[in-house]
Amino acid sequence: MAIRFTDLHRNQDGAISIIAVFTVMLLTMLLGMVMNVGRQVDGKLRMQNAADAAAYSGGVVLSRGMNTLVFTNHLLCDIFATTAFMREARDRNSASYAPSILAAWAKEGPVFAGSKVPKFQALGPAISQKVPLEQQLVTAYSEWASAVSSVVLPLMEEILSQEMIPQYQRAVVAAFPDIAQAAAMEVALRNGQPDFGRGKMLGALWRTSGLLVGGDGEMVDSTLPVVDPELGIMANQSHYMSTARQQRETLATQYLRDWNNETMVFFDNYAKMCQFGSLWRSFTCGYLHQLLDEEYPDRNLPFVIRTEADEVVDGNAHLEQNFTFLAVVYWKKPAEFLPKVLKNPMENDAVAYAEVRLFIPRQRLVWHHIWGGGGGSTTPIGGVPGEFPTLPDESPPEPGVGGDAGGGRWVVGREGVPADWTLINQRWTCQLAPATQPALAAILQTTPSLPGFAGENIVLPKLGNLNADDIGRISTH
Repeated sequence: MAIRFTDLHRNQDGAISIIAVFTVMLLTMLLGMVMNVGRQVDGKLRMQNAADAAAYSGGVVLSRGMNTLVFTNHLLCDIFATTAFMREARDRNSASYAPSILAAWAKEGPVFAGSKVPKFQALGPAISQKVPLEQQLVTAYSEWASAVSSVVLPLMEEILSQEMIPQYQRAVVAAFPDIAQAAAMEVALRNGQPDFGRGKMLGALWRTSGLLVGGDGEMVDSTLPVVDPELGIMANQSHYMSTARQQRETLATQYLRDWNNETMVFFDNYAKMCQFGSLWRSFTCGYLHQLLDEEYPDRNLPFVIRTEADEVVDGNAHLEQNFTFLAVVYWKKPAEFLPKVLKNPMENDAVAYAEVRLFIPRQRLVWHHIWGGGGGSTTPIGGVPGEFPTLPDESPPEPGVGGDAGGGRWVVGREGVPADWTLINQRWTCQLAPATQPALAAILQTTPSLPGFAGENIVLPKLGNLNADDIGRISTH
């Protein structure tokens, strides 16, 4: 026994088993660490992708809402122009004056024919021959226009009398924010599948004021930065009324001019004696002003932007307050592997956020063709001083292409599209932007009062006195 105890410290039997046990334990802990970190990283990436997608999806819906209002503003003005056009077609005022004008020409025909000037002698028979042809043309056009008016005019007048377009626009202002909120939630739900035991990934779209997008308060304080001029009267904001009436008159006059130019082109070129084209334009213009100034002076007004460009004091603050939105996604903490050894110290659930802005894009750089010599393009192309802007193509179009055989040269300028931030410009779009809103910390600590969050018991982070700058140092998104 003494010898065995003496040689015990030299006995190495079973040592490998002890080392193997500790090695397996260490490898198990490393495996757990890797799995936990992998779950966190995967969850972070999926949540950030979901936040970006939710923000962009909500922004796309809101920009489509703005473009819908612009389209219906144009449609409203076009209906005014069409109604004025069809009223003249119904009443035939222009056609009633044409016979007397042509009769006067018919009397002058023989006078010209009896002239001693050869040119006038030839003109006399031509006038006498053309008078009945122009009368036939006036009669045929009037009959056609009257037949069209009998079908179209009642519909146009019903749309105006019932204010169908303003009612639809109010529904757009109320519904599109809710659609954007639903889009943000749906995007989050789809990015959270499969959930790996974390439950649903939820999403919410916020305004930078800390209010949720959508809800019952949209008609009082709309998410879309627009104003219904008729409601502006009730709020003693008459400047919206004057802006809307001015825009309506400008657009309706433009559409009526287009209608008249298209339909009177033959009279303008081949039937000038009867003056039917000029009379038609005068009467349709009179009907239009009757509609705008007498029948609907304060109804059927186009929606207008909430703040005009000349009223903006701080452009950045105005952009953040009216055109910027935050999407936040929420997800339960992932289940830990070896929770007793590797425990997640965070008590709150995971959140991720992204910011989106509505805007009208600037004109893009394009090639402009200039005929003849002279200086460079007068179109401002912007850019940093000393830095040549990126050209729209690798090289300008080839000479002789597209009617360029007569010479000239190509210069770089901006495309001729509108860039003003109004509800006349149908080019609203959105883009993601860095989240730097002062209300970010408050939003991240507020539970959204949305139906999808009922019963989910989301545990939000406690950020204490952290502000947006502090959060930006932690998360650069």
